[in-house]
Amino acid sequence: MNQPACQRILLKISGEALLGELDYGIDPKVSSRIAREVAAVVDAGVQIGIVIGGGNIFRGKGLAASGIDRITGDHMGMLATVMNALGLQDALERAGVTTRVMSAISVREVCEDYIRRRAIRHLEKERAVIFAAGTGNPFFTTDTAAALRAIEIGADLMIKATMVDGIYSADPKTNPDAIRYDRISYDEVIERKLAVMDTNAIVLCRDQSMPIRIVDLNRAGELDRLIRGESPGTLVS
Repeated sequence: MNQPACQRILLKISGEALLGELDYGIDPKVSSRIAREVAAVVDAGVQIGIVIGGGNIFRGKGLAASGIDRITGDHMGMLATVMNALGLQDALERAGVTTRVMSAISVREVCEDYIRRRAIRHLEKERAVIFAAGTGNPFFTTDTAAALRAIEIGADLMIKATMVDGIYSADPKTNPDAIRYDRISYDEVIERKLAVMDTNAIVLCRDQSMPIRIVDLNRAGELDRLIRGESPGTLVS
């Protein structure tokens, strides 16, 4: 393989993406497929960090809507991301990828505390690193956590794996005339209210010049095509 287009990437995966055909929890078929995709990236010599959401188990905002204190709900959501991270770690290691889970809240019995320099060292040793528990703070989404971690580890690119093949002018599931963008600016995403990521995450990436690529998680080989220099999905820059 030729020199990969990126040397270090941050992959953001939503918790809902792990549902697969289930109503709750983690579909082993989905986690195994994601693990194979990540393994191919690591085999190509690319360092990868992963941020995963917890919406398949608990989402703080949703819990708050049901009457639970918002801060308590967000902490429950953070713990859900730790559970997802451990599940994905298991799938990755079964796929032959040495993996570390690092949490923004201390759960030392099951994973490491997040320390930026240690995370970078793991990446340099060709270990996949899963960043769990968001930023460790309530009111911040895992999109914002992904943007923050991408910047902190010096990633070349942040990738958000979604259920559609890029950013559209409207929801392509309900509007057949929706236009897909190959490339769009951070400010255009914000001004047009294209709900592809949390606004805080977009602003953080804009201010630190961190490019974002939105790709389809369900399209096999998408990550491999990206690191080979192709341009799937939509680039936000």
